[in-house]
Amino acid sequence: MRYRSGFDPDRNLWDLIAFDLRRQREERDISLAVVGEIIGRDRSLISYVESGKTKLQEKHAVKIDDAWRTGGLYSRLVKFAKLGHDVSWSATHLELEANADELRIWELSWMPGLFQTESYARAVFDACGTEGSEEGAKARVERQQCLHRTPLPRVWAIIDERVIMQPVGSTQIMRDQLAHIIELARLPHISVRVVPHSVGAHAGLDGSFKIMTAGGADSVYTMAPGGGRLIQDGTETNSYRVWFDLIGDVALPKNASLDLLVEAMGRFS
Repeated sequence: MRYRSGFDPDRNLWDLIAFDLRRQREERDISLAVVGEIIGRDRSLISYVESGKTKLQEKHAVKIDDAWRTGGLYSRLVKFAKLGHDVSWSATHLELEANADELRIWELSWMPGLFQTESYARAVFDACGTEGSEEGAKARVERQQCLHRTPLPRVWAIIDERVIMQPVGSTQIMRDQLAHIIELARLPHISVRVVPHSVGAHAGLDGSFKIMTAGGADSVYTMAPGGGRLIQDGTETNSYRVWFDLIGDVALPKNASLDLLVEAMGRFS
């Protein structure tokens, strides 16, 4: 079994959980398949957890604690891990994004990173006072290759109207950015919809997030200043699915959203 790149149980609580789970399983002379039976999942999931490629879910930790009589050890460790910031979240998020079969994006403040032009991305970094804006912008554009890989991912993006109306950088930067997102929105595997100002309060106002689905499993990345949070617990990811649907309920249909994007681009001429 190969550990995830950067796996470090001395510095990362999630990696410590993975490392100890494997140690305990091997000391008990229990196979991956048997642990899978304990939590009601396939052995492959246990392999992914032990290698650090996915995180142990709290509901699965409870079952393992009960079966192994650990006194609630793994349940407590998972709870503590979920409370802290994991420096590997960003890298894991990018890996999941690049390989996702489906992406569901809600963006409240900026154009989604996967849709940003290099000039727009540079303007975002500059506005936030981020060092290395040139390198950051180029890296953001390179990420977008996943939108055109084979097989094509299915992408649903919902953005707030202020994202397409607020100036970022120069007038030309905004016009080019809107032209780019219009081009993407016309692709058959990408859907872009807009939540208009007139909606008022709705479920998306708490913040932006992205749901990445690979192999039928969801992972969620929530955006925040200084680094986001990666969520892989099934109960939590299901909540974000619900929130995404609630936001979709108040968004304009695809064609009406496209018309609004074209109108917005005209304002930056």
